Amino acid sequence: MTIFIFISSLLGTMALGMPIAFALLMASMALMFLLDLFDAQILAQNLINGANSYPLLAVPFFLLAGELMNVGGLSRRVVDIAMSLMGHVRGGLGYVAIIAAVILASLSGSAVADTAALAAVLLPMMKKAGYDENRACGLIAAGGIIAPIIPPSIGFIIFGVAGSVSITKLFMAGIVPGILMGLSLFVAWWFLCRKESIKAGPRPSLKAVFKTLGDGFWALMLPVIIIGGLRFGIFTPTEAGVVAAVYSLLISIFIYHSIRWTELKRCFISAAKTTSVVMFLVSAAMVVSWLITVAELPDEIIDLLGPFMDNPTVLLCVILALVLLIGMAMDFVPIILILTPVLMPVITAAGIDPVYFGVLFIMATSIGLITPPVGTVLNTVAGVGKVKMDGVIVGVVPFILALAAVMFLMVLFPSLVLVPARWFS
Repeated sequence: MTIFIFISSLLGTMALGMPIAFALLMASMALMFLLDLFDAQILAQNLINGANSYPLLAVPFFLLAGELMNVGGLSRRVVDIAMSLMGHVRGGLGYVAIIAAVILASLSGSAVADTAALAAVLLPMMKKAGYDENRACGLIAAGGIIAPIIPPSIGFIIFGVAGSVSITKLFMAGIVPGILMGLSLFVAWWFLCRKESIKAGPRPSLKAVFKTLGDGFWALMLPVIIIGGLRFGIFTPTEAGVVAAVYSLLISIFIYHSIRWTELKRCFISAAKTTSVVMFLVSAAMVVSWLITVAELPDEIIDLLGPFMDNPTVLLCVILALVLLIGMAMDFVPIILILTPVLMPVITAAGIDPVYFGVLFIMATSIGLITPPVGTVLNTVAGVGKVKMDGVIVGVVPFILALAAVMFLMVLFPSLVLVPARWFS
């Protein structure tokens, strides 16, 4: 009964067009009435306490860092580096998109920001070179969702706060899975473009390659600083967000001289707007989380999943398939905030490593960013590239299959996540 009231009130209010944050609050009030606990003061206190979290301070700083990287030219220099390395091979621009996506993922942690940067720079080049427009859009969209997996990841920060899991351990555990996602896209792209007769670009001279690497050196140093600082305990994930934002600002102004004060103001305003949306969602979700615990909703979920509790592999497959299904109808952050407090007790009861589950869970929610009809990243590519959404959906399907295959491979072989996580930790 409790599950039915919660789901029906949440989906019902969303179906009426209510923003997700308000729909979460309405679902919270429905639970409060059901439990005979309705008190506006409890609602307000949990709403305020939801945003009162030190780790969540990393979110606005990483969002600001992403804005500064795009405007300040760091993202473009990353693309130039990838172009100098792979632009001359068959299907080279596709490989450039994948390499650039992996590097950008280690800079900002925002799928939408990375995808917008890649689409703006590479999509016109791919169209001009004769690549299939829909396939190119699909590849760029699929590359963009590596950002929530490779640190620094905003998704890991939110999951860590909602599930009480170490954010640093999540960051370290996401490095190899993110690289494996990139490799899966490499294989898929090779398979799709091997018969195309697109002329490869000219091979750059060694001098030109070194010049491009030198120009992008300061951009490439940021992931080294962030991952190294976290690995050796120099700063926390929250402090890493501050380091990323300040570093991007200083490099853009004093090294690359590529950002004006008017653009700087726009970056701060854009980051503030995005932060306000995310933090309001987090606050509303924390109210739901508290009521889910009081209503003992996780116990009901454990009872429902009872037949799978003795087999962690099957349990994970069922949960991830459910998350992929929900990802077709709901956006990235709400899925994390709603499902994490429900699923973590199930994962704990089944004896599954929470860090390992966190990587798989965020990967599944990331794939939801490129599945229709919601697909935020798909909409970003279609908007930036001025391409019809139907075509982008067709183009992204092979890459969704490749990424899903990697995810379920990690379910079958947990050591793909756990062993590298121990190395980096």
